[in-house]
Amino acid sequence: MARTLFPIIPEDTLEAISFFIADTNAGLTGTEIQRLLRSSAITDVNPEMSKAKRLLNAFAGSQNHHQCANQVLFFIASAMKPARYFGKDELFHFRLNEMNKRLALVGLQLSEKAQYRKVDKAETLSEAQLRVSHFKYKLEMRNVHPEIYRYCNEELIAENYFHSVFEAVKSVADRLRTMTGLCADGNSLAETAFSTQNPLIRINQLRDDSERSEHLGLLNLIKGTFGLIRNPTAHRPKITFPITETEALDIMVLISVIHKKLETAI
Repeated sequence: MARTLFPIIPEDTLEAISFFIADTNAGLTGTEIQRLLRSSAITDVNPEMSKAKRLLNAFAGSQNHHQCANQVLFFIASAMKPARYFGKDELFHFRLNEMNKRLALVGLQLSEKAQYRKVDKAETLSEAQLRVSHFKYKLEMRNVHPEIYRYCNEELIAENYFHSVFEAVKSVADRLRTMTGLCADGNSLAETAFSTQNPLIRINQLRDDSERSEHLGLLNLIKGTFGLIRNPTAHRPKITFPITETEALDIMVLISVIHKKLETAI
């Protein structure tokens, strides 16, 4: 049976792939690149150059010689073999997701088994980024509540931490309004919903101090989340309120806890 010949990867996409693989922080070392080039039968034409340029020239030379991308794709699959990543789950999925963003531009996707399958070709960078999100993967690993995805799926996929967090916090207020029929917002909404005199939402029977403490604890957690996240993000520009991936993950988990508690309402 004749083997599949993969079309040549365009120069701009090949450059994006090469520069990611050779990235100083997240990519392969020079030694790893040298070993994988050799095992992929790709000539290392400029070993004296920087890793990125060296890899790009080697990939381009291979494609020109063979008139296909097979050796280049073999290199990528070899670099992503699961056995190379024992104890490095996050690094594996980060590299896999980032690589698939680039491969989407040529209509390919690499599986967790380091096998290729054809997909619809992404026509723009935005479309390629929408295909894969490392941020969303991390949230899924933390088992966050599904309500979060319903409100900010596009922001999560685009790894827009600022707006992901903002939309996720708004999901709490929206859910409180849905559960109570109230039209209020912010602290007024939360305090009316969780009033101890006439609660519209209860997570227990409020029979003793312990249950009242739990009830008020959720109220204060919601109000604290509004004050810490929702109000600043609503009134301050993004550039003055930077949110890192780690901070965004922590906030999303906190919001998930609120949604899971609301799930137990009686």
